[in-house]
Amino acid sequence: MSGWYIVLTGLVLLIASALKILREYERGVIFQLGRFYKVKGPGLILVIPVIQQMERVDLRVVVMDVPTQDVISQDNVSVKVNAVVYFRVVDPEKAIIKVERYYEAVSQLAQTTLRSVLGKHELDDMLSERDKLNADIQKILDTQTDAWGLKVSNVEIKHVDLDESMIRAIAKQAEAERERRAKVIHAEGEAQASTTLVDAANTLSGNPRAMTLRYLQTLTEFAGDKNSTLVFPLPVELIRPLIDDKD
Repeated sequence: MSGWYIVLTGLVLLIASALKILREYERGVIFQLGRFYKVKGPGLILVIPVIQQMERVDLRVVVMDVPTQDVISQDNVSVKVNAVVYFRVVDPEKAIIKVERYYEAVSQLAQTTLRSVLGKHELDDMLSERDKLNADIQKILDTQTDAWGLKVSNVEIKHVDLDESMIRAIAKQAEAERERRAKVIHAEGEAQASTTLVDAANTLSGNPRAMTLRYLQTLTEFAGDKNSTLVFPLPVELIRPLIDDKD
């Protein structure tokens, strides 16, 4: 009787070990006698002990931090850059068979690609064209990891850190640029004002009555100032048009 009990207990344990439960986001890569057999899941699956082995694969998006990398830009500026990579497994068979520890493989590939791509650009591009650089890195990673059954959906450069001397140099450059723009705007204003004054002078010189009225308007403006006494000579040529009109 005890012998049957031992056999029954062993059979139950064998069946229990053969049954596997895979969650909705998991797949099981089954090997049979060392050869790839099929991908199973999700749900309850049967894995024959000894004959079959299973490797679990998570299909959810993986958020991977890329360690800080020392990058020398094309204009010979040393910066420290880190990023984050979003990827997921789309082909469990390739992810297990084609590459060993795909997470580590993506991490190393992302580090080298980050240094390679950013090293081809100047510092200003790293600071102002981050979206374009993100897209370039994502495209390269996605192409190279396709053979591993992975899909790189997004890459984001998080920080571009500069040393203190470079920060001060950039601040000086920005200040110089603001001063340059202020001078250009001032020069453009002077040019427009001079053009307007020339047009006004031409208009007044062609109409003596207008010149006389402008002269009288100027006298009125100065007369309103009670802090000083001003004496203006009144040329006869200015009032002659008015005298002639009365005649």
